[in-house]
Amino acid sequence: MFKNLASDALGLSDIGKIIPSSQFHQTDIDDYIFHEDNERIYFVIKSKMDEYCFTNVAFIHLDGQSATSRKRLLKRYPYRYYQPANIMIETAGTMDMDAELKFSLGGMAFSIDIDKSQIEQIRDIYKALTAISEQCNKIGQQEMVLEKSFNTVTNMFSLRELSENVVLNLPDVINQTVAQVESAYGERLQAIRQYDFSAIFEHYLRQ
Repeated sequence: MFKNLASDALGLSDIGKIIPSSQFHQTDIDDYIFHEDNERIYFVIKSKMDEYCFTNVAFIHLDGQSATSRKRLLKRYPYRYYQPANIMIETAGTMDMDAELKFSLGGMAFSIDIDKSQIEQIRDIYKALTAISEQCNKIGQQEMVLEKSFNTVTNMFSLRELSENVVLNLPDVINQTVAQVESAYGERLQAIRQYDFSAIFEHYLRQ
């Protein structure tokens, strides 16, 4: 009992280690990566009970129930739907053996204890998550502008308010223009929604 209390006080209870990229294939979480779809691991943090993985498209948590149980729950959080926010580092105190990486995804809070000797890599993850958060916000703003522009153009034709019979009898050039606007909207939307953040991770990677 006293040993456990001492471990908690010193931050030794479940300290994670950032795994070298050469050992990614040895982690349990590697089995759940969509390698077939070009998903790539950039950071893995492994503790006694859990594995935390940052890929180019998602954060993945292999949640262990306890150190003595083999049951594990896999949770996947694509950045597209769970945008990083509230990203912080709590540095180690005098007696602490760990630093804490804190962030939220879609309103869910995470706090990961990591060996303080790996503070440089912790900072890299912090920078990458911050940059991803900013890029997600930029994508959202671009989508909003595109949607407003699309609605403005389509409202000029007011085709939605006309009956199908009237629309069918409109000059072909009008129908072709509407089709072109809709096609351009779809292409632009696809171009905006780039949620592969490989370039961001590689920019800050130290491994």
